[in-house]
Amino acid sequence: MAERTTDGLRERKKADTRRALSDAALTLAFENGVDQVTREAIANLAGVSLRTFNNYFTGKYEALAYRQVERLRRGIDELRARPAGEPLWTSVTEAMLAPLESDLADIPGDGDDAPSRAELAEIRKMLMNPEIRSAISKDLFDEWVQVIAERSGTDPARDMYPRLVAAVMGAVGDAAMEAYATADPPVAITTLYRQGMAAVAAGLPEPRPVGAEHA
Repeated sequence: MAERTTDGLRERKKADTRRALSDAALTLAFENGVDQVTREAIANLAGVSLRTFNNYFTGKYEALAYRQVERLRRGIDELRARPAGEPLWTSVTEAMLAPLESDLADIPGDGDDAPSRAELAEIRKMLMNPEIRSAISKDLFDEWVQVIAERSGTDPARDMYPRLVAAVMGAVGDAAMEAYATADPPVAITTLYRQGMAAVAAGLPEPRPVGAEHA
């Protein structure tokens, strides 16, 4: 029992160190831009050695992507825990957003801590950076496909449907992130994602032209 407790504490410490390094990488990216972030600077800000950084991440891009990767993994568990009779698009929306909303709730603030325009611009650059995007492995996408197949009663090896759903989720996430980075005034990313997923669930009805309601 004591050995199990020790193992649990060790794993929790590793997870805390990994999060601290990722948060340090994101802080530096906001302050100086992604191109100026180095492994040494990340380690220094997190208060660990470069060797420790190298034990956790292969490079700065993996550290920058870690928080998103972690949320995606937690989202898989969330999807498996959703009510069995719940509509699929509701389930995948809530599963995707639950980890993000949990993380946002843990951020201290007075409710008036919207990102600055400079931070939004940097967020957009990071989101579109191919090296950061490639840090999210294909294996993780395949895990989402598998759990969507389980929820929808489809076969991921034979049916295209679960892959389409996973791909659409990613596309909505990209669109919401880009809208988030350019919205003026800022709009919560969770609001944008919900709007995008609701539009998909409704079959993406063609929007009415501006002013049509007054015609």
